[in-house]
Amino acid sequence: MTITTVSNEQLAKEYVDGVFEQLKQQNCHQAEFLQAAEEIFISLVPVFAQHPEYIQANILSRIVEPDRIISFRVAWQDDNNQVQVNRGYRVQYSNVMGPYKGGLRFHPSVNESIIKFLGFEQIFKNALTGQPIGGGKGGSNFDPKGKSDSEIMRFCQAFMTELYRHIGPDVDVPAGDIGVGAREVGYLWGQYKRLTKANESGVLTGKTPGYGGSLARKEATGYGTVYFVNEMLKDANDSFEGKTVVVSGSGNVSTYAIEKAQQYGAKVVACSDSSGYIYDPEGLDLAAIKEIKEVKGDRISTYVNYRPNATFTEGCTGIWTIPCDIALPCATQNEINGESARTLISNGVKAIGEGANMPSDLEAINEFLNAGVLFGPAKAANAGGVAVSALEMAQDSSRVFWSFEEVDAKLHQIMKNIYMDSKAAAEKYGFPGNLVMGANIAGFIKVADGMLMEGVY
Repeated sequence: MTITTVSNEQLAKEYVDGVFEQLKQQNCHQAEFLQAAEEIFISLVPVFAQHPEYIQANILSRIVEPDRIISFRVAWQDDNNQVQVNRGYRVQYSNVMGPYKGGLRFHPSVNESIIKFLGFEQIFKNALTGQPIGGGKGGSNFDPKGKSDSEIMRFCQAFMTELYRHIGPDVDVPAGDIGVGAREVGYLWGQYKRLTKANESGVLTGKTPGYGGSLARKEATGYGTVYFVNEMLKDANDSFEGKTVVVSGSGNVSTYAIEKAQQYGAKVVACSDSSGYIYDPEGLDLAAIKEIKEVKGDRISTYVNYRPNATFTEGCTGIWTIPCDIALPCATQNEINGESARTLISNGVKAIGEGANMPSDLEAINEFLNAGVLFGPAKAANAGGVAVSALEMAQDSSRVFWSFEEVDAKLHQIMKNIYMDSKAAAEKYGFPGNLVMGANIAGFIKVADGMLMEGVY
């Protein structure tokens, strides 16, 4: 009689593969969600090999299933007195670490798959910050582009009229994301107060400073991304000084990633919006970009009116053909594919910092890691925004207001801590230098241990 011994690694792989196969069967049409899950699942095999108690408690099957998904109709009236209908979502994924926390995205691409992928990533990102916040996400397929201020206000009021019953400062705390800035948060917050008759300022973050908001929140995600990349570079005896940088996008994340990179001595030569990208070989004029985007609300193509030596190219993917030392994808998911990654590598890129959510697909990530490129994954590198949102919650709860310098210093330390935790987890589980593995593992273990303490429910 032959006795077959199954290793812990084999058992762990069988468990992870089995959960993922079941997930694919149940969510076969949700490509973005499956992509996010697969990227995390791959990292967790060595964790389950060392922690059979996680398998016994079936942690993976439990954590990948949201606590609840709320879908609702949003009916609102446009300026022509026509009734329009959109769909709203809130995915409350995990409150093990604290109240559900995650942004609201208003964009025509929003669907359940997008919101689930964002919410699933948010669990681990929020855990990495060390702040007491769980994971959630929400939004609508409403497109704010081309809408009047009054139309956006009416939409936000209609959206909150349904959402308010599912949120609260100790239950679920939404914030902004693509298409939702301080203006939209203000409209949402005003409607919440009308409906609840309560001034629970901690129920929404991203508010205007002086109106319950935190200084440095607008800058936080972009600054945080650069702080994280700077830690990677320092460990490699390098820095931003004198480096050529390409940043995709031109919203808050991109703008303030550009600002901080320039403060660190880099020359940022390109950025983009949904219409195309600009290239300025002399270095971007940040004041011009802020005027175009934050004051005038124009397309990035008008930058050439400020800098005649700059060029504008329609379409976004070509931005990754520009040779650079550091690339900061800060626009949207899956903007860098395998081909773009190989182009960046062949042009000598040294470091990638993901300022957007899941901007590199799995093929691109593997290309970067195999080429030895320093790679800061989104759930670590872009955690600065939600970290400062948690700091905003703390200020609202204690009725205090911190200076920009105080918040920025706390943000800087949080990003250092995320880097060190991710680096340490990667080394502990046998993948030194692989911050994708490290961030996934470090975030997951924090939540998994909390789930074990709470028991099964």
